[in-house]
Amino acid sequence: MAGAHLANLADGIYGAELDRRIGEATAAIASALAAQPALAQPRLAAVLGSGLGGVVELLDPAPRLTLAYRDIPHVPGATVEGHAGVLVAGSVRGTPMIILSGRAHPYEGYSHREATILLRAVLALGVETLVVTNAAGGLNPDFEPGDVMLIADHVNHSGDNPLYGPNLDRFGPRFPPMTDAYDPILRAAAREAALASGDPLREGVYVMLSGPSYETRAEMRMLRTIGGDAVGMSTAHEVIVARHAGVRVLGFSLITNKATEDVEAGATHEEVIEMGRIGAKRLIALMGELLPRLA
Repeated sequence: MAGAHLANLADGIYGAELDRRIGEATAAIASALAAQPALAQPRLAAVLGSGLGGVVELLDPAPRLTLAYRDIPHVPGATVEGHAGVLVAGSVRGTPMIILSGRAHPYEGYSHREATILLRAVLALGVETLVVTNAAGGLNPDFEPGDVMLIADHVNHSGDNPLYGPNLDRFGPRFPPMTDAYDPILRAAAREAALASGDPLREGVYVMLSGPSYETRAEMRMLRTIGGDAVGMSTAHEVIVARHAGVRVLGFSLITNKATEDVEAGATHEEVIEMGRIGAKRLIALMGELLPRLA
């Protein structure tokens, strides 16, 4: 049965082959970081969603190193507008950090295993804390475009899982627990940072769908019924591999549009990008208060 199941993994990337690709990506990043010894052992990492590239400017002015995704073996490029597709290494108050400015989404044609090769390569460098961000539709009728939601939990409703296939034992256990996937202590730090930044912070459950189509009215109603407060097409698979590796996780959704069944018209990507630019200022201000607390 196991062999038949593995044969059905369409991209053929699992087990030893997946481990090899992650290892080669890790080696390439480590080689680049060797040029800046102060950055060689990152302890923090962040994945930036649509329009949030400005978070990079929160890093210390120097040292810094930038590496395009295309220059890292086996790493899918980020092709969606609003995603730069570069790895930026720097530090926060002297603590080494890697920022992944943009992500390759599964809906671009990648399995969850492929889409997380880069993140797993970065985590393998010794990262202890991961911050994930995304642009999302607001399922909660109290949420407005421009709000920032602290992710308390998630529902992976995408139909895939990055841990399909043989377990990579060097990363973590076969059956990793996902209770408290979003670290309670880090969430408390985020609430304190929000108070310091002066911007209100929502909190709720994020639902990941496969995309790339936006939700029907019936789907919005269903997602709200199962407890969702925000919906998007990323993040959950990244959190799964981070928790598999024992990395602490903190997550934020930037609400870019209403995703309630009574909306007059559905969202467009252009509207999401534009609201992302407007609301990003709030999240960047929050991150400015938060990152030094994590360092």
